Amino acid sequence: MARQLRPRKSKPSYALMAGFDLSDKSNELDAGPGPSASGMDLDDGSSGSEFSPENDEDATEQMQQDADDDDELIQEDDVDERVDDLEPEQRQPMNLIDDADVGSVRVVQSASTSKGKGKAKAVVKKGNAHPTLATGLTRTRRQMYTLPTPSVHHRHRAVPLYRRDGRVERLRQPAELFKEPTVMMTNSVISGKVMERVNKAWGYNAGTGPLWEMAEDRGWFKESKRPGNDGDADAQRRPLVHHNVRVKNDWQILTKEEAAAYLPSDTTTTEEGNLKPPPPLICYVGPHDEQTRIEMQIFDTRPMSEFIPESKAHIFNPGAPAWATDWCPIHHDDRPRREFKQYLAVAPFPSKLHSPEIGAKVLRPSYTCIQIWSLSKETNSQSANGASSSKKPNAGRMRCEMVLCIEDGPAHDLKWCPLPSHDTNVGDTKPRKLGLLAGAFEDGSLSIYVVPEPEDVRPATSESSLPVYVKLPRPLVRIELEDASCWSLDWANSEVLAVGTTNGVIAVYNVGPAFQASAGADSPPVTDLLPTHYITVHQSAIRALSWIRTPPSSSSGAPKLDEDPTVIASGAYDGMECLTDIREGHGSVMNRTRDVISTMSYSPYGGGPVTIDHENIVKAYSASPSMLGRGHTLLEPQGPVWSVSSSEWHPQLAVGSADGSCLTTNLLRSTRRSGAVPFFVHKVYQMDFKRKSGEYRMLERYLPQETQERPAAAAIKAKANAKSSKTEKTKTPVLGTGAWPQEVAVNKVTWNNGNGFGACGLLASTTSSGLCRVDNLWGRWMKDKVPYGGIQQIRREGVEDDMDVDSEESGSD
Repeated sequence: MARQLRPRKSKPSYALMAGFDLSDKSNELDAGPGPSASGMDLDDGSSGSEFSPENDEDATEQMQQDADDDDELIQEDDVDERVDDLEPEQRQPMNLIDDADVGSVRVVQSASTSKGKGKAKAVVKKGNAHPTLATGLTRTRRQMYTLPTPSVHHRHRAVPLYRRDGRVERLRQPAELFKEPTVMMTNSVISGKVMERVNKAWGYNAGTGPLWEMAEDRGWFKESKRPGNDGDADAQRRPLVHHNVRVKNDWQILTKEEAAAYLPSDTTTTEEGNLKPPPPLICYVGPHDEQTRIEMQIFDTRPMSEFIPESKAHIFNPGAPAWATDWCPIHHDDRPRREFKQYLAVAPFPSKLHSPEIGAKVLRPSYTCIQIWSLSKETNSQSANGASSSKKPNAGRMRCEMVLCIEDGPAHDLKWCPLPSHDTNVGDTKPRKLGLLAGAFEDGSLSIYVVPEPEDVRPATSESSLPVYVKLPRPLVRIELEDASCWSLDWANSEVLAVGTTNGVIAVYNVGPAFQASAGADSPPVTDLLPTHYITVHQSAIRALSWIRTPPSSSSGAPKLDEDPTVIASGAYDGMECLTDIREGHGSVMNRTRDVISTMSYSPYGGGPVTIDHENIVKAYSASPSMLGRGHTLLEPQGPVWSVSSSEWHPQLAVGSADGSCLTTNLLRSTRRSGAVPFFVHKVYQMDFKRKSGEYRMLERYLPQETQERPAAAAIKAKANAKSSKTEKTKTPVLGTGAWPQEVAVNKVTWNNGNGFGACGLLASTTSSGLCRVDNLWGRWMKDKVPYGGIQQIRREGVEDDMDVDSEESGSD
């Protein structure tokens, strides 16, 4: 007898069992057995879509509330006319979702007001569709969250982790780089109403840098004085530290010939076997159609105003590619004496072909250098043609002040002590110290050097335009691990720092007692310092490391302002991004991606770390308990991201990419795609390289661009549009090739955080070509209109009664 198959029986729909009213087409889909095809999404937000609305009335009310808030900021006619101000190339719509998805979101808004409940619910399911991805891309559950998070289907507004009590400073008028800024006290974001207005107002920044009216210091250090009385000024928020630490007596000045072994060199040698100095770097700069060919020797600098009159940038050549750079903080009271001079530490590689191996320690002595560059006021008040330029803002001049000759190998990371640690009294024992500089070097160590003041070590007979070569044989503190190398670092404050190692361990050190033990000029360096925490977090080398610089909380929720921060964000070569509370002793996975995590930065404005995700995406993740681990996409460069940098003074994010682009974007932009300001990405400059001649060119003056979708999805969409319409010509978006020479990459970007309002717009960047650049960037309001009627209304200045009421409700945000 032949075998008979069991008759198929229909099974009840899971959607019907849950009480969903399925009608029309949904009934046809569920007529047969199998899982329900009603479109019900059982994946609780794990798809990664930060923009899809929730399937309840709260999401619809939130969308309507956002629309009402935007109407309060800018009138409707301004919103409708914003597209007319853009160039034709900029009028392309936001390409994160297709037209069908945009229409479905609009249906959600209309369905919430309809009377038919059953039909309204069925339509809402359509509105929950996820953005269309390119062929072969699927959304999977990659995140591992430590806390459940409600309302995850919308792009949340940034929530600051710590709100400073008292009042804060703001600029009264635009700041100039080499002048004392005019400041006044105003209301801080401790009030919920002020924070809401400030965050929304930042979203109307359409420029490359910060808005001078809105700049505010949100950095926190346990050394700061308490809010109130005189504790709200810059001098008290960032006090001087480590007064008794002295420069070691074994420093010595070298001649140019003696220092040649420490400087970058060419890849070839002379007939005698000596290394040749690096060849001049040839680059074309200026406007695209009128570029000028220049040759830059090592230590040469050029102001970009020579080629582009309105430019405030400077370019300089340290002699080789640099992967580490940082700005030196100067105390508020000492800046006028220095005429607001800025110092930048740059650590070049020995040559352009140098390629370090992860975990491979070089033997000491391994000669290398750290260069101290300065940006100072230009003393010449006459322009090239003899006309007076007193009315034109002083762009300054760059020059190499000092070259520190050390024997630890090339630096992979450099970080100054975040608080000013220089000597202020002119009568102190010379040489005075400029600051404390920590670095992760190729010998596997983390060494902290006491950097002397350049003007104190310069011989009186030397030429001021040439750098002085200073050899520092010993550091103040040297940390070494037997089974791993130090690969990255970050300061929590002036006494605690964290080290990321090549074996996946995060080590935390309290270097305050070590500074006291080795403070004297003749004291030996501390080399036996043990970590306070030694936590295995990753399975491979930790390249990205950043403290979540906020105070811990007590059981009642009050911040403990006298204690060190406890949370570290890290990323490694295993593709894991983790948040580690050192009190728990283990890390929590924030995100997992099939890529190398090369950079991490904490933004006090964004309320969490900013790092990279798959396919070159830069994302901001929230560290607040209500939205822990949830992130949203900021931009998608056309190449792998080497470096991101956020500021403690503004929400502008800087990004350095392997395709040669230096980009900036706004962390506090609008939460909705249909906002009054597009999601602008500003390209500050882009490097290009010609392999045959070995020449570079630096391109700038780019128009701002909206965030573009991935190349594969853009090509598929353009092809579909071309087939659907034969009469209309569809312009295919111009995209990169996906392959670039390694010489054009922007390796490192860093904002100036430690030198007040006038310098918070300074952005330093280094490239693989060896050419480095400093930009002075400031923003502008969209259509030059300040929302809420002015900065006084944004800060609610003079509304004391409302401030008291808002302060009671601020905890509900």
